[in-house]
Formats: sequence, C-alpha cells, structure tokens
Amino acid sequence: MQVTDNREGEAVNGTKKSWDFMRTHDSVSVLIFNTSSHCFILVKQFRPAVFMCEWERNKTQPPQSAEKPEEGASEAAAPAAEPQEGQSAAEGESSSSPWPPAAAGVTYELCAGLVDKPNLSLEEIARQEVLEECGYDVPVAKLKRITSYRSGVGVTGAKQTMFYAEVSDDNCVSAGGGEPGEGELIEVVKVPLHEAMTFAYDERIPKTMGVIFSFIWFHNNMSPKYKISTNV
Repeated sequence: MQVTDNREGEAVNGTKKSWDFMRTHDSVSVLIFNTSSHCFILVKQFRPAVFMCEWERNKTQPPQSAEKPEEGASEAAAPAAEPQEGQSAAEGESSSSPWPPAAAGVTYELCAGLVDKPNLSLEEIARQEVLEECGYDVPVAKLKRITSYRSGVGVTGAKQTMFYAEVSDDNCVSAGGGEPGEGELIEVVKVPLHEAMTFAYDERIPKTMGVIFSFIWFHNNMSPKYKISTNV
C-alpha cells in the first residue's frame, strides 16, 4: 500500500490553517451473498489502527484497586483460568498486561481491496479480491455496482466503489484467506440472512460502516425480490 504524508497550509476566511492528510489508493468492496446457504460472506481480520485505538482508550481509564484478601482467602482462591479452546496464550494472560487482547483489533468487513492495478477495471479488481480473500470465483459480469463514496474524508479522502455479488456453493473454489505473501491473514465469516440486521446494529460487534450500509441496501433492494426476510 502506497501512503504519502502531506501537510498543506491555506487561508480560510482570513485564518491560516494547516491539515495533515495521506494520499492513498482508491478501493473496491464487495457485498457477497451466498444463494445456496442464504448467508452473507464477510471477512474478519486484525487491524493495527483499531488495536492501538483500543490501547489508547484503555490506558486512560483509571486502574481498579485490588482489595486486600481476607486472612486465609489466598489459600481458597480459585486457580487462574486456563485459556479456552481457540484462545491464544496471550489472550489468557493476566489483565495486568498494559496491552489489550489481540481480539480488540479484529473487525468484520466486506471483502475489499486497493485499486492499484491500472491495467484492470474496478470490476476485475473486485473479482480478484473475492477470489483471493473469500475463495469464490465470480464472473465479472455477475458483479453489480451499488455505488461509490468517499472514505476516510478527514485523512485520506479516497474513493471506494461498492459492488454486489451473488455466489453459490458451486462458485467456491478455495478456502480464501488472502495472500500470505502480502501479509494478509483473513478469516472468512458467514452471517445468516435472518441475523443480518441484528448483526449490523449490534454495537458489541466491531465492524465497518460498509457492512451496515450494504446490509441495509440488501434489505431495501434485494429482499423484496427474493421474498426473504432479513429479520428487521
């Protein structure tokens, strides 16, 4: 990913102001709906910026003072909990660590990628991302353009174009997961259609705005066509 830091100065209403911004590539994202299992295909991955924001938020909270145990209580104290299945050793460590668990930096997102191949159309780039990240081989002709919008308007101002793709189990040719050589570590996640809107509005689930918007778009535009409920 190419990132360029810039600082520009400009007089606004007679007042000198300066802004920091980054010049980045535009991007594409894809809402994927599996018609075989009636579920949405999302990706889950670790985002360092989200992790650091959580660290900043946690370190500003005053530490809770530990109460002095009563005499003999230490002998009866329960042993430290073992990490649950699938939980890393770091996640099972004591909460005294200054760092939040790695899971604090994990987000649910649409399949997406950078527009960094000038010889390919947006649809062709979107098709590649769906294949690499989620393992579905989707013909370019099956990609429906939803809309485009500015993302990160306070820092980057880059444009993202969102597509919709219907797939079936027959289109699945690999497990996906991204390109390890590019440092990608992606988990493919399925969200059942009837749970989609509950998922979108659950603030406990870290997700991008693209997920919420695309689920609402599907509810307004595709659900009536298929006469299926998104449980709103």
